[in-house]
Amino acid sequence: MEIKYWADIACPYCYVGIIRLRKALNELKLADKTPLQFMSFQLDPTLPTVTKLTMVDYYAKNHKLTKDQALVQLQKIDYFAATADLTIKMENAIPVNTLAAHRLIKYVETLNDQSLLMQTINQLYQLYFVANDPIANYDVLTSAMTKIGFDATKITSILNSNKYEDKVRKDERQAFMIGMPSAPLFVINNKYSITGAQPYEVFVEALKKVK
Repeated sequence: MEIKYWADIACPYCYVGIIRLRKALNELKLADKTPLQFMSFQLDPTLPTVTKLTMVDYYAKNHKLTKDQALVQLQKIDYFAATADLTIKMENAIPVNTLAAHRLIKYVETLNDQSLLMQTINQLYQLYFVANDPIANYDVLTSAMTKIGFDATKITSILNSNKYEDKVRKDERQAFMIGMPSAPLFVINNKYSITGAQPYEVFVEALKKVK
């Protein structure tokens, strides 16, 4: 079985969705023989790498809400994440560009180590949603990657270049070509698709049919 999924590190539904998919794969004893191919997709590629804008301000502006209404919606996202046993602080996340994080993921993919890739993706999600660190900051990213065993000099070298950006853009072009409706999008065996952070049971049933 082959599973591709398009996601952004700044997307809480992507985070929840991949957690539920992994749970379903483990439940059906498919995890060890089903590699997950992360496909890059930036929800907002226009975001700057440095900002003074809070997530509440950003969300309010994007969804035409008052700040109070935006805060309520962000707190609802926290509650939604909790259904997947994730503790996040959406209102404290920093709305900056995620390209650098995606480039690092594409680098790790070249190492052909699925476990290390999953560690990296999880570390980046933790950075954004739990630590609420600026995910476009090179020092922050380098520190996070060294914590899971990467060489700081290597990571800094990648970040200070445009390496792997072409791979990120290729994933995004493919998303547009297939008419991706929203993130996350999970595609099983290039045939069956699941959109959004569906309930765990939906993933189980879909995997059973394909299996």
